Amino acid sequence: MSYLSTRDLNEDQQPVPLQPVNEQQFEAWRDQASPAQRKWVEDSGFTGSAGQSCGLPGENGELERWLLGVSEKNFLYGLSGHASRLPKGFYRLECDWTEKQRTLASLGWGIALYRFDRYKTSDQPSPVLVLDPDIESRVRSLYTAQCLVRDLVNTPTEHMGPPELADAVIRQADHFNAQIRILVGDELLTENFPAIHAVGRASSRAPRLIEMDWGEAEAPLLVLVGKGVCFDTGGLDLKTAAGMALMKKDMGGAAHALALARLVMESGLPVRVKVLISAVENSVSGNAYRPGDIIATRKGLSVEIGNTDAEGRVVLSDALALACESEPDLVIDFATLTGAARIALGADLMPVFSNREEIARGIQDAGEEMEDPMWTMPLFQPYIKLIESPIADLNNSGKSPYGGCITAALFLEHFVEPEIPWVHIDTFAWNQGDRPGRPQGGEALGLRAVYRYLQSRYG
Repeated sequence: MSYLSTRDLNEDQQPVPLQPVNEQQFEAWRDQASPAQRKWVEDSGFTGSAGQSCGLPGENGELERWLLGVSEKNFLYGLSGHASRLPKGFYRLECDWTEKQRTLASLGWGIALYRFDRYKTSDQPSPVLVLDPDIESRVRSLYTAQCLVRDLVNTPTEHMGPPELADAVIRQADHFNAQIRILVGDELLTENFPAIHAVGRASSRAPRLIEMDWGEAEAPLLVLVGKGVCFDTGGLDLKTAAGMALMKKDMGGAAHALALARLVMESGLPVRVKVLISAVENSVSGNAYRPGDIIATRKGLSVEIGNTDAEGRVVLSDALALACESEPDLVIDFATLTGAARIALGADLMPVFSNREEIARGIQDAGEEMEDPMWTMPLFQPYIKLIESPIADLNNSGKSPYGGCITAALFLEHFVEPEIPWVHIDTFAWNQGDRPGRPQGGEALGLRAVYRYLQSRYG
């Protein structure tokens, strides 16, 4: 338990105030503090630097409050390092921060204490933050959505294959009274989703198209598409052992789409939501699709397979084509699509592509507001020549290693009707190492930014 409501406190559970200060604010605090308090903090070496903390005793010798050193600008992870070091107990923020700043800081508290304990439990006691009533629902909603992404991505493929990913969607649908449709195996061929079937047919666990619908029929339609490659061996173009090490996270796009849908449904945003997830394993067997094969797609475009390890864009093609058939107001896809995106922007900055530049810029601005950094990337049309094929409409693998995240986005754009606004997020869905608030493992990257944009667009 990371959070508690003020209404749930008992008389003996009085929370200890947490007073965050930066170096400038600490100077002002010290000037008005009592001589005893000034001497105490001076002897402790506390200066207000980010990451420092100092417990202040009251007149009776009991702990009166904690001074916490924080950054002047960044709030999301301001409390994260402190949350993991403070002793077990109940705490509350005491500061003059804005509602948004307190929301981000409180969210950072919770995600700092996140533990994936399905296989390895911990009895380490955690401190509990008592949430202010005006931010409680928002903090809990963001926290639950972010933990949903982490939990899904962290779960090994043995327990998070296409059937289990479908079950995860069903649980959210049941909670919010949404409708579910799931096509399995050869049903994909009958219903004209040949690309999803081609990629997933080699696995002992059949491929699936998972569809969830929620909202009023007259509301604008928002379609969220997620890449749900539950494990990626690379197919016949087999990855190395090192390349496969993190491939349980290749369904991270699906996890983001589902978590974003949860945020939208929980907040009651006035939209109709459709979630489309292409759930497959890219496996190796006698019927695996091959380099050089020509794959049909729902839209009617043919795709030459230049590399079976570029499977994500292939399974997304059918889902994006279906998304556009309903003439939605907006289509957003999330996918752990390319290593090229990481080479271009690193592991913490997510690229956003869109056929409407103002939408991409809006998401980037929302990311800055929510401390969820995004960067607008171009759909540079001259690069289309890199995915041309002499015998098919498209090749799924670029002719050059350069601009790989752009050519992947251009491939997807072929399956989106130009009159429909579309956004593509090439997310990483992973923290490479432990940092305050960001434990190694699955991570929601781009989730808060896109949700904030949707709030401004529809709220």
